[in-house]
Amino acid sequence: MLTIRGRAALAAGATARWASRVTGRGAGAMIGGLVAMTLDRSILSQLGQGRRSVVVTGTNGKSTTTRMTAAALATLGPVASNSEGANMDAGLVAALASARDAELAALEVDEMHVPHVSDAVDPSVIVLLNLSRDQLDRVGEINHIERTLRGGLARHRDAVIVANCDDVLMTSAAYDSPNVVWVAAGGSWSGDSVSCPRSGEIIVRDGRDWRSTGTDFKRPSPQWWFDDTHIYGPDGLVLPMTLALPGAVNRGNATQAVAAAVALGADPAAAVAAVSGVDEVAGRYRTVQVGSHTARILLAKNPAGWQEALSMVDKHAAGVVISVNGQVPDGEDLSWLWDVRFEHFEDTVVVAAGERGTDLAVRLGYAGVEHSLVHDTVAAIDSCPPGHVEVIANYTAFLQLNRRIS
Repeated sequence: MLTIRGRAALAAGATARWASRVTGRGAGAMIGGLVAMTLDRSILSQLGQGRRSVVVTGTNGKSTTTRMTAAALATLGPVASNSEGANMDAGLVAALASARDAELAALEVDEMHVPHVSDAVDPSVIVLLNLSRDQLDRVGEINHIERTLRGGLARHRDAVIVANCDDVLMTSAAYDSPNVVWVAAGGSWSGDSVSCPRSGEIIVRDGRDWRSTGTDFKRPSPQWWFDDTHIYGPDGLVLPMTLALPGAVNRGNATQAVAAAVALGADPAAAVAAVSGVDEVAGRYRTVQVGSHTARILLAKNPAGWQEALSMVDKHAAGVVISVNGQVPDGEDLSWLWDVRFEHFEDTVVVAAGERGTDLAVRLGYAGVEHSLVHDTVAAIDSCPPGHVEVIANYTAFLQLNRRIS
């Protein structure tokens, strides 16, 4: 139930959102949320009351998993969700305010905001995807993030934690919680979890299993997992799963989304059908016409994300355009380029693009990848031979490209 002050704050936020739209300054969601929060600091908790909410967090895959979770929850009823990825407090306020009557919510939340957001909305389910280095000059050290998440979860012992047991850091964050649903969601990037976040001991890996030397901390047995054709769940559940989105990473995202929805009472078959229909997430993965070429656009923001995105690239395409900026939202420190394996493009036309295309070109040169350098991403696509082009871009390069081709 909203207080009088809360209703006034939302009305002021709605006016700010309208003004932003009519003046062409933007969609207005963020400014609307900021105005409402300024006038009533408790507005997020007021909007969260009376809902069954799922909070989704992790370094990579938040937007995709949240979109899939919202689709799966929609089999139960109307869902509030920040589908455009505004994952801090103002964006959450805007999303919840825009769907006041929805009793369900699927909320993407920045990793460092999860504790206080969870205190405000008291989620029924918290989904933990993965933790890895991200924006080295802006984001805290990941063991600190793990400890912050662990402390936040300790205050919500009634919540169901849907955690990726293939990720050492997220397993540690969830390990002490009493209601954990373990999901083998995968994770080919292990460069940020060579030591145990709890003891500092070495993590030893044996296939998919892992354990900490000298302690009893190890990979839990999963209740949910997937393969190339099916999803597997508790009590012998086996369902075919064919996704519209590419890559093993999205099969892992889908499995966690289904597990979260089932924890709130969704029918597993209906949830799988719903996540299978998700074919685009805020412009990611879509194929568009750019001049005389078709182009599929992938987003990658950090070493783990780049590794997954590169695994999805069709190396038989007419060309691959890799576009990198170094603005504040991307992280101005691009040293992570040297952690990404750009090798194995022997028979592919590769073009380095973006504001930091020269940095990328140096990295490609050391990787032995023949390439050209065209800073403008659209011009880089146009420079490729006729046919289909794969485009991988980091955050602001992705946004710039989408604005130009929309």
